[in-house]
Amino acid sequence: MNPNKMNIRIVEVGARDGLQNEKKVIASADKIQFIKLLIEAGLSTVEVGSFVRADKIPQMKDTAQVYAGLPDEFKKKYSLPCLVPNMKGFDSAMSVGVREIALFTSISESFNEKNIGASIEESLERFRPVALAAMKKEIKIRGYISTAFGCPYEGETSLDTLKKVANRLFDYGVYEISFGDTIGVAHPEQVKTVVQELKRHFDLYQLTMHFHDTYGLAMANIYAAYEEGILSFDASAGGLGGCPFAQGATGNVATEDVLHLFMKMGLSTGVDMQKLLLASQFIFGKLKRTSPSKAHQAYANKYSLKAKGQACPGS
Repeated sequence: MNPNKMNIRIVEVGARDGLQNEKKVIASADKIQFIKLLIEAGLSTVEVGSFVRADKIPQMKDTAQVYAGLPDEFKKKYSLPCLVPNMKGFDSAMSVGVREIALFTSISESFNEKNIGASIEESLERFRPVALAAMKKEIKIRGYISTAFGCPYEGETSLDTLKKVANRLFDYGVYEISFGDTIGVAHPEQVKTVVQELKRHFDLYQLTMHFHDTYGLAMANIYAAYEEGILSFDASAGGLGGCPFAQGATGNVATEDVLHLFMKMGLSTGVDMQKLLLASQFIFGKLKRTSPSKAHQAYANKYSLKAKGQACPGS
């Protein structure tokens, strides 16, 4: 358990991981406004998009325009990573001045093949020239490992493989790795086991957890990871999105739910709940539906009572 109440870092993935699976294509201007609102809410790391094939993930076809449309002061002050699968994606990212990229693979051969059309080893080899080019340009690199807790095609995944792939990514110069529960099958005891093993081999502050709430255990898993010393978590505003290559794997954990948990624990995140609600309501309004997040709904109700003298608490 953490002996001191330390700051918690929330990495906002709504504009990329959250939107990428949405069939309704959001206008570039609305994506830019969404990201601005997230930053104004106090989120200092916000994923912008992916430089991937438009025929695979149509929602991300305008990532270059979205990044280019963000204020220069945001690009200098905040972390705005963009996913790149290969050198072509890297070159596209560099053409609009991206300052941080993300490399992504998994520890399941089947998932990797369906996700990016390559084996684990092939994906890692694709990253080598990207990582070298990024380091030469002093571009920050974030890493993602999917299926860290289970695969929709292969079931249980290997902890040994997880450590080997993580080692390769750190060798490539990534400053942190996000370990993804891609289909939401993790449970607290498994999370503790995985984190305990990872922190034997890696710097605790280079580890981020990315949980999905498919079976309603994301918050329990986040707390279990926190108890083992993890202080950085991916989350998606309002609970947007899931994985387009894992059937039924909807339910990114909502940023509001994560924020509420740590607020109740007396921990600081730097995020303002009222402003976060505005960001989530903005994008869900464009999608013409409501957020599934319980915390979002509860705080939105309190916010609506503000005119009657009942203010919605921030963080």
